[in-house]
Amino acid sequence: MPDGNRQIVLTSRPTGWVAPENFELREGTVPEPGSGDVLVRNIFMSLDPYMRGRMNEAKSYASSFEIGEVLQARVIGEVAASKNDGYAAGDIVFGMLGWEDYSLAKGAASLRHVDAELAPLPYYLGALGMPGMTAWIGLREIGQPKAGETLFVSAASGAVGQIAGQIGRIRGCRVVGSAGSDAKAAYVADELGFDAAFNYKTAESYLAALQERCPDGLDVYFDNVGGAMLDAALEVANPFARFVECGMISQYNLVEREGVQNLVYLTRKRIRMQGFIVSDHSDLLPEFMAEMAGWLESGEVKYRVDVADGLENAPATFIAMLKGENFGKQVVRIGPDS
Repeated sequence: MPDGNRQIVLTSRPTGWVAPENFELREGTVPEPGSGDVLVRNIFMSLDPYMRGRMNEAKSYASSFEIGEVLQARVIGEVAASKNDGYAAGDIVFGMLGWEDYSLAKGAASLRHVDAELAPLPYYLGALGMPGMTAWIGLREIGQPKAGETLFVSAASGAVGQIAGQIGRIRGCRVVGSAGSDAKAAYVADELGFDAAFNYKTAESYLAALQERCPDGLDVYFDNVGGAMLDAALEVANPFARFVECGMISQYNLVEREGVQNLVYLTRKRIRMQGFIVSDHSDLLPEFMAEMAGWLESGEVKYRVDVADGLENAPATFIAMLKGENFGKQVVRIGPDS
C-alpha cells in the first residue's frame, strides 16, 4: 500500500465560471479501514454538470462541497483492503467517493458491486449509471414518448442526451438533437440514429433550427440546457407537449441568469413542464439496469465516453466540460483498471 494519497480539494467557491484557483491538489495519507469499512483504490471518476451547483453555498437537493475538504464524485474502483464481510480485496465496486487515489467507504454503505464482464467500467458512470438512469427516468415518468411523436433533446451528445435520444428512437419517436459542434451533431445523427441534429453554436437561430427540423412541432423536450433553447422549444411545442427539465447547464456559471420569455405558452398550449431528481427513483434501479443492459448487449443503444487521464487534470477537465468541450460522457482515469 502506498504512503501517499493525492487529493483534490475545493479551496474557494467560484463566482461565475469555475477557475483553476478554486481547486488545490494536496498530498494526503491512505486511510486505514476500521471494522466494517472498505478501502477503495479509485480507477474512474465521473464529472457531471450538477457538481457546479454543489460548489455554491446555496441550499439544494445535494449538500454543498465544503471548503478545504476533498471533493466527491461517483467512482468505480477496486477494493484494496476490506474489513467488511460483503467485500473482498480485488472486488470492483461503485460508490460516491472522493477526488483522490484512495477512498474509505465507512461501513461500505455507499458501495455496490460492479460486473466488470457486462460492460466497460466507465459505462457504470454513464449508460449504466446516473446519466443513463436520468434519461430513462425522465422519459418514463415525465416525457412518456409515444410512437410517431417528435422528441427534441438538447446537449444530445452528452452523458444524458445520448441515452434520452436513443430511448426515444426505440419508442418509435422522430428524434431531433442539438449539440455544440458539427462533429457532435453528425455523431448523434449518423451513429446514434437521431433523425436530425444541428450545431447550436452555428445555427442562425435556435428557433429557426428547430422549426426546420421539427416541421410538425415537438411533443417531448428533454431539456439539458435551459435558457434560450428552452424559449425556442416552448414556441415550437405542440399542444399538450411534455417538457422534461433535467438540467440548465447554460445557466450554471452565470452571475445573472437569463430570463425565459415564452412561459406564456405553458398555459396557451397546456404544456406539462416538470423537473426531477433521479435519486428520488432509486427503487427503480434494478429495472433500469436490466433494460439498459439488454439494450447495450443487443446494440440498440450505443454510448460514447470521453476519458481524461490523471487525477491532477480533473479540475481542468471539469472546467472544460462545463464549457462543452467534452465529447460524450466525461470521466477521469485515476488509476489502472487492472
